[in-house]
Amino acid sequence: MKKPAIETAEIGAAEAGDMALMRRALARDPNAFRAIIKTHNQRLYRIARGVVRNDTEAEDIVQEAYMRAFANLGAFRGEASLSTWLSRIVINEALGRLRKRKRVVAMPENPEAEIIRFPLSDWNTGDDPERTMAQRQILALVERATDSLPDVYRTVFVARVIEGLSIEETADLLGVRAETVKTRLHRARALVRRALDDEIGPVLLDAFPFAGRRCERLTQAVMKRLGFEG
Repeated sequence: MKKPAIETAEIGAAEAGDMALMRRALARDPNAFRAIIKTHNQRLYRIARGVVRNDTEAEDIVQEAYMRAFANLGAFRGEASLSTWLSRIVINEALGRLRKRKRVVAMPENPEAEIIRFPLSDWNTGDDPERTMAQRQILALVERATDSLPDVYRTVFVARVIEGLSIEETADLLGVRAETVKTRLHRARALVRRALDDEIGPVLLDAFPFAGRRCERLTQAVMKRLGFEG
């Protein structure tokens, strides 16, 4: 199936931009390195964190991946996007760390889940701390459910659901068939849904928070209408 002309043009422009940025990096332009890092930091960190389930180690993996990538800039041919190229390096580094860890220390059956610190900047909470707290609770549930997934499902879930990669991009990134991605994703979603079902009840008690500033604001408004406050 052919891609629409507009989408093809957009991909072509992105590839051209990647190559231009890499040429600047090859010329040791510090602004090019900074642009690459700032553009890809979040995705690479989440992918690494999704594999190793450790904040500090994920940061270390991303740093190491950047160093490997920048030491081999000439190897980038533009056959895949810069994002995919960097993501592959991160995946390989993270899986290597995971294999080494499993050789050295036997993994417990049910390791305690750590929370992925997803940024909250995209959440429109304004000055409402109660809603912010409720949203943090929801994020924490999703993060714990993601962390509880077996490695083979977690990497697919992070790439496809959290990072929004397509089925084809995820397959390319992980070096598996698209059908395998679909199967693993289906299983991962079922496991996450089951984990959330087990915990969602207590959170729903706070799903529509009405306390703190919101409660005080309404109280003052009613008291004023009743003539008790000027």
